[in-house]
Amino acid sequence: MRIYPLVMEPLDAGPFFHGTHAELRPGDDLTAGHHSNYRPEVLMNHVYFTALKDGAGLAAEVAALRGGTPHVYEVEPTGTFENDPNVTDKKFPGNPTRSYRTAAPLRIVREVGDWARLTPQQLDGWRERLAALASDPTAQIIN
Repeated sequence: MRIYPLVMEPLDAGPFFHGTHAELRPGDDLTAGHHSNYRPEVLMNHVYFTALKDGAGLAAEVAALRGGTPHVYEVEPTGTFENDPNVTDKKFPGNPTRSYRTAAPLRIVREVGDWARLTPQQLDGWRERLAALASDPTAQIIN
């Protein structure tokens, strides 16, 4: 079992997953500095990941709404990480989504294919949520 550096409790020991529309290979690094899938005008200071494969699948589907094909990768943190403050305790008590973020790169281990895809109706719902978020000047991402 691999042990990862921790900065705040409780955190998982993995495996971890990241969802994106980017086509990546084992050994590639995901780095901070890309635009948010939820607020494209925001340049992100962190890379986000989860211990839930289907959670990464949701992120992949949302990313692909802007173009491309959704991909889910097993990833390995290369540095310290923390609970994602955008969902942890802000929207849900604790960290039931098992969502994390890091300023350090995430290394791609492999692509995974056995994640739950969203239905066309669910995708339409996410399009509506993203449109509402884009038109809400008070909506924030803790960056």
